[in-house]
Amino acid sequence: MPRALLSVYDKSGLVEFARVLADLGWELVASGGTARALTEGGLSVINVDSLTKHPEVLGGRVKTLHPAVHAAVLARDIPEDMQTLHDLDYTPIDMVVSNLYPFEETVSNPNVTLEAAVENIDIGGVALQRAAAKNFERVLVITDPADYKRVATALNEGRVDLNFRRGLAEKAFYETSQYDMAIFSYLTDQSNDGYPLRYGENPHQSARFISDEPNKILGGTLLGGKELSYNNLLDLDAAYSAVEQFTRPTAIIVKHLSPIGIASADTISAAFTNALAADPVSAFGGVIAVNGLVDMGLVDALGSLFVEVLAAPRFSDEAVIALRTGRKNCRLMQMDTLRQSRLAESRTVRGGRLVQSVDIGDPEDAQWKVVTERAPTDDEMASLRFAWKACQFAKSNAIVLAVGETTVGIGGGLPSRVDAAILAIQKAGERSKGAVMASDAFFPFPDSVEAAIRAGVTAIIQPGGSVRDDQSIATANAAGVAMVATGVRHFRH
Repeated sequence: MPRALLSVYDKSGLVEFARVLADLGWELVASGGTARALTEGGLSVINVDSLTKHPEVLGGRVKTLHPAVHAAVLARDIPEDMQTLHDLDYTPIDMVVSNLYPFEETVSNPNVTLEAAVENIDIGGVALQRAAAKNFERVLVITDPADYKRVATALNEGRVDLNFRRGLAEKAFYETSQYDMAIFSYLTDQSNDGYPLRYGENPHQSARFISDEPNKILGGTLLGGKELSYNNLLDLDAAYSAVEQFTRPTAIIVKHLSPIGIASADTISAAFTNALAADPVSAFGGVIAVNGLVDMGLVDALGSLFVEVLAAPRFSDEAVIALRTGRKNCRLMQMDTLRQSRLAESRTVRGGRLVQSVDIGDPEDAQWKVVTERAPTDDEMASLRFAWKACQFAKSNAIVLAVGETTVGIGGGLPSRVDAAILAIQKAGERSKGAVMASDAFFPFPDSVEAAIRAGVTAIIQPGGSVRDDQSIATANAAGVAMVATGVRHFRH
């Protein structure tokens, strides 16, 4: 006879689901309020303490945290594990039905006390869900009352296969991860009021920065300048996340989350000078990130440019003194050792959160392919490689024109790719002649390629994969322009 352990806070639909299980021949094990609800519903229930031979303690804090429960859940369907259960007089548990204390709902009340919040941190339920989800090949785990109906249907129809079990396990792990993140966020808020920001995106919005690392701001330290703003931090994150991907001395200027100029050179000051020349007008009030030492050479190269934030892994003492004296409002951010520290990134959206792995460039197995009759020259290929990397940090649709290791025109954040190409060409002006062009996604039509050719672009790099690739390739061939397809897209919404 299969056995189900039920331990839930939200009891909606519980009795009806348990009745289906009982009708199918399942034994029901429960504790505390769950056991009472099932008994009052006319169901026969085995109380957890008859398994553990131990009463609930600490006011119900400890009920299911016992080997008689967790061994019964975690035991695999192999002779050794089943023999162990037999020797200990434990019966396997084949299903766990569990949902958690309403921590997020509790802390959403602005008047909630820390004591009340802590009491709503579920321990036993999370442990049960993770144990059952880990052993999904044998144990069904149901964490959401909304799933009762489909689980009951699957049981009735004999459709509980491995994929079904794994889907329930994935949901359980997702829910426990989100639960832990909610606890982490709340406790971090409580223990750390955060770094106060002047205001949010606009003056009427309040804002603060809550750090994952004590006394750190985006993994760095503020060396000088006035307090950081919400928009400063967004631009700084975008700029530094980009610059740390380059190995050569590189400077990036960002404004409103969009790169204005990106350049690599033999020195940081030369890289900045080249990046600034890409769009000196838009650079006013921008955020600058470099991946090397800020010395007096860079301080001198800044000239009279108004800079909101200057970020680098290192500053010379002389440069710090000069910047603090001559640019009292410029925030100086010394960032930790260059690294890609984030494995995942998330955004809050209506009713939830989007989570994805971080785009840190082409996958290792990516293979570039020359798709035109003419292959790029060595110099063009070097510039294409730079432009392709730079393009990954512009907002989609993104088009980057580059000469050598310097962007000369960037068009991004537009719904039309040809409009992005035209913008990049306009920014480049005469420098588009002899430049290369990178596109973060394929060309749906040859119009962007045609615009680039008219401007004097000699080589193009793009993912490829459009149903009209042949038209873009033919257009490039007719003009003697080289084109490389990477097979990888780099949208940045």
